[in-house]
Amino acid sequence: MSESLPGALVISLDFELHWGLRERGLDAAAVRERVGGARRVVPMLLDLFEEFEVAATWATVGFLFAADREEARRHAPATRPNYLNPELDAYREPLGEDEVADPLHFAASLVDRIRATPRQEIATHTFSHYYCNEPGQDAAAFAADLGAAVSIAALRGVQLRSIVFPRNQHNPDYDALLTGAGLLAYRGLPASWAWRFRTARESAAPVRRAARLLDAYIDVGVGKPQSWATVRQPSGLANVAATTMLRAITRSRDPLQRLRLQRLVHGMTEAARSRQIFHIWWHPHNFGLLPEENLAFVRELLRHFETLRKRFGMRSLAMVDVARMAGCL
Repeated sequence: MSESLPGALVISLDFELHWGLRERGLDAAAVRERVGGARRVVPMLLDLFEEFEVAATWATVGFLFAADREEARRHAPATRPNYLNPELDAYREPLGEDEVADPLHFAASLVDRIRATPRQEIATHTFSHYYCNEPGQDAAAFAADLGAAVSIAALRGVQLRSIVFPRNQHNPDYDALLTGAGLLAYRGLPASWAWRFRTARESAAPVRRAARLLDAYIDVGVGKPQSWATVRQPSGLANVAATTMLRAITRSRDPLQRLRLQRLVHGMTEAARSRQIFHIWWHPHNFGLLPEENLAFVRELLRHFETLRKRFGMRSLAMVDVARMAGCL
């Protein structure tokens, strides 16, 4: 079956706002700048995806589905993680009254905008930006968090089918919980030593970080397209493995921008020719500093995808589409 499937471009976005920036040590002004930029970027990305008829999976933190503090509290689980590092616990975060008063933590209007745009999948990034491999958490707390994510998504008319784990911390021991909640797919890590880690501490090892950074500019074998034959897992879930993270432009006239673009163009072309899956991911808040420059960069990528679609029949797929085409039902 896999030999007859086309090459595919998959885009997934970790939609977090402040929930993904809590532990970065940024001051309040920097947080407001990035999150404010992200809130402007989301509709612009949606317009761009619609223009090019491109699918994307928006892995959304459960708290962002809430319109206000009362909605968030009503859906939050009673069982919560007991992280060894209490700073990881998002349930400690103070919340404002509603999305107008607290645009850092609530985004129901943006969720509705994503839902209204063709070919966009709303997935979960867990309810609380939950870390599945950090010391102190356990299966009961994750199950409760996942249940809360399913519940609050349903409030906005969304049935969750895919998950992206914060810090990409997939815990295979929890796969049965995913299938039990109706999920079909998760974003796995590239099959490379540079991505072989469980906790944040392991991920931050200098050699691994350096290899991942270098791979954004030249092919050092860290990120490769995925064969369709490797998607379906023994658990029945689809592992829609990441190929590469799209590194944001953070300064104008970046001399390395063209090199990054060439690296991505080459990888997409390889996937189209070999009928494999090329999976790009990023965080919308990464675009918050220079939104216009970053959107122009994505536009160039999508123009190249349009060429590959016409020449090789490459498809644009959300994560759930990959799961269904791979037989993970």
